[in-house]
Amino acid sequence: MIVPEYWAEARRQARQGRRSVTVRRFGWSDESQAAAEAHAEMRVQEAFDRVLSGETLPRREQRGNYGIHGVPIREQIVARHGDVVITRNSYGALCLNTPDVLFVDVDFEPVPHGCGLTLGFMVAVVVAGFVLGAWQRRVLLGIGAAMIVLVIANLATMQLKRRRLSAHGGPQARALARIDAFSARHPDWHLRVYRSPAGLRVLAMHRTFSPDEAVVADCFHALDADQLYSNLCKVQHCFRARLTGKPWRMGIKRRIRPTVAAWSNEQAQRPERLAWIADYERVARNFAACHYLQSFGDMSRVDPLAEQVRALHDAMTRGDSELPLA
Repeated sequence: MIVPEYWAEARRQARQGRRSVTVRRFGWSDESQAAAEAHAEMRVQEAFDRVLSGETLPRREQRGNYGIHGVPIREQIVARHGDVVITRNSYGALCLNTPDVLFVDVDFEPVPHGCGLTLGFMVAVVVAGFVLGAWQRRVLLGIGAAMIVLVIANLATMQLKRRRLSAHGGPQARALARIDAFSARHPDWHLRVYRSPAGLRVLAMHRTFSPDEAVVADCFHALDADQLYSNLCKVQHCFRARLTGKPWRMGIKRRIRPTVAAWSNEQAQRPERLAWIADYERVARNFAACHYLQSFGDMSRVDPLAEQVRALHDAMTRGDSELPLA
């Protein structure tokens, strides 16, 4: 896991025939701003030479929240606790980043809504309505009847899907059942489960993991982990957990500035940003990011590093409180 303290961006431009070629690349360092600038110059020169030689490469790297392949997490570092790095993300919440303590982000199944019919079925009904209407010389009446059939069929399909979901105890019960089944197959694992606003969070306590271990991928698959989170872990070589509430869930309507995660001291120290953070932290004290639910597996197995991360996580998320979730 790399979460750099210093960032820079370098640029190269030249004319190639009738067109102008511009390449930009980021550089980073934990040592100094000068080292970050030197790294950016090295990366942009390498990319520039490859582009001029005819290779197809992105001309610039996106200023995304989590970076891309080859670019580390680009967020303001708020605190360090050993190998754990606390950052402030693009919408202002604090996040825990750890290289080896396994967190799994499990989103609940969405409650069925909208249209549950297949495109083929809808086309068939409309065509049938058109044909029957044409046969009776009442095309509009036939199509109207087909629309009524589609509405009734969709309502029935949605109701059936909701009943199936409810029959298994709802989204939380179904997610817990997957965790229970995984625990039964891995009785030596010790898992702590937390309720988040839109799903579950699982923390492995029995040992540490590397994000690229096959068993981690198996765990993510078995628990139906959020796909974006799974990809982030692989790309950034870390596990991650949000520690404080999402602003809009706490009634905060104003957005933090800049609207991408601050990765320079100049961005981080803007007066309007600092004022927003002060308001956010005042409101966030009244909310929890998750609530502890239960544990699975061999609870006698506790890795010391995992326990340190658990203690930090539970304190900062207010996971043992009864505060409303955000």
